[in-house]
Amino acid sequence: MNRFPVQVHAARDSHLSRWLWLVKWFLLIPHYVILLGLWTAFAVVTLMAYVSVVFTGRYPPAIFAFDVGVLRWSWRVNYYGYQALGTDRYPPFTLADVADYPARLQIDPPTRLPRWLPLAAWLFAVPHLLLVAALTGPTTWKFGDGTGSAAPLGAVSLGLLIAGISLLFTGRYPRGLYDLMLGIARWSLRTIAYLALLTDRYPPFRLDQGDDEPGPGPVGPAADADHRSLPSSPLHTGGPVEVVSP
Repeated sequence: MNRFPVQVHAARDSHLSRWLWLVKWFLLIPHYVILLGLWTAFAVVTLMAYVSVVFTGRYPPAIFAFDVGVLRWSWRVNYYGYQALGTDRYPPFTLADVADYPARLQIDPPTRLPRWLPLAAWLFAVPHLLLVAALTGPTTWKFGDGTGSAAPLGAVSLGLLIAGISLLFTGRYPRGLYDLMLGIARWSLRTIAYLALLTDRYPPFRLDQGDDEPGPGPVGPAADADHRSLPSSPLHTGGPVEVVSP
């Protein structure tokens, strides 16, 4: 089964406001303030989980639930706001899953993690971090002789600017652009989840675009490798396995 443990789902509103995207930054200020504290706590408790994995091979369930909740809350805020602009429904203030909200995230908990993974996950994740940074991070474009003004235009910011202008003047959000934004967001969340050891499955190098995750079964030529029984590492793309730590 080619099912990645980090499941990111969305359901775009059939009708989006032409102008609301212009003020969502203001409406989301309460969420941004709370998420600042939550992400600080996320960093602290994830370090505690790293220590637990090194000594026991297990991820504390309470920390797992909290970390997944922070990612879930962030995904709802970003889907409403400036990572997708996919809904005009204001995100709820909760770490819990909200079944009827248009943006949802679920992560299958790992049964047992290799004790060495906390020491190497960050290194394995470097290629993904570079690619995600290239897609999501702003690229500064300078005009004139290089001493004039500069505008930060990354792939996501530029794509959402185009989407916003399209909404403003036509009331439509180009479907292909929306699918691309979802693919980038999904890749980012998979990478963060791997770094936080919420899964030991190495993220795939692909943009799974659109609202839903790819279904079970082979997806392209690389699918054959997904069914091999390999240790948890960047080469392991199969299902969850239990690894006996040395």
